[in-house]
Amino acid sequence: MQRTNLSFAPASPAASSPREQPAPGGLCAIHQPNLFPRLTTLAKLFAADYWIVLDDVQFTRRDYQHRARLAAIDAPGRQQWLSIPTHLPSGRSTLIRDALVDNAELARRRTAGMLRQNFGASPHWPSLAQALDPMLDAFATGRTSVIAETSTRVLLDLLGWRGRILRSSLLPARPGRSLRLADLAAATGAHAYLCGTGGMTYLDPVPFAARNITVAAFRPPTTGIWSTARRLSALWALSSLGPDTLASHLHAVADDHAALRVTAPELRSSATSV
Repeated sequence: MQRTNLSFAPASPAASSPREQPAPGGLCAIHQPNLFPRLTTLAKLFAADYWIVLDDVQFTRRDYQHRARLAAIDAPGRQQWLSIPTHLPSGRSTLIRDALVDNAELARRRTAGMLRQNFGASPHWPSLAQALDPMLDAFATGRTSVIAETSTRVLLDLLGWRGRILRSSLLPARPGRSLRLADLAAATGAHAYLCGTGGMTYLDPVPFAARNITVAAFRPPTTGIWSTARRLSALWALSSLGPDTLASHLHAVADDHAALRVTAPELRSSATSV
């Protein structure tokens, strides 16, 4: 199985060495770690060459940083939340990276049970269950962000993504929402920043233009498997279609944004196993 090049390992606080710096060019996406992200979010990351994990902003309980909406493969209308009980040591001001799991072992067992309950009937479940093991192992860290990030990374791995992952907390950036995002995108050498429809409502393109970075709205399809993509975790589509078929759908969406990419020759061949 191809593995993403995780330029900064979850347990390592060290900044990357010059050898580890990403090759310039391509597309960048910046997003908080989400627990088993929705298909639209996963598709945006899949289309990018770099995912910068936004781990040093405030944790939001009503967001997807610690929860995912699941549905059984034979009944997408019957939905339920999978949530990781999370303690915020600094109250509402707690950063995503500092959020802690309440009773990690119980949360791990409950998560494993809900995943099996919803997707165990899938013919793809045996391989999917094996791929999810690193996410379940991540409960031992006691950190919600590590679990959420790992849940996304294992899905990207399973689908054959060849990009790189970095963390905002380890990259230099100036304050200010749009200015900071532009600085983070520039740290990858990207030529374009993929922005979700929500981000397009507030993003100021001027700091990006100053760095010769194009801001591109990411708009996936809305029919077929995409009809529930803004609500359901990508696990539903993955369990229903299997990794190969879902990867084909994601490649098609990524190809729609390929004109934005100025590919460095070494970019697609530089991913290594971790």
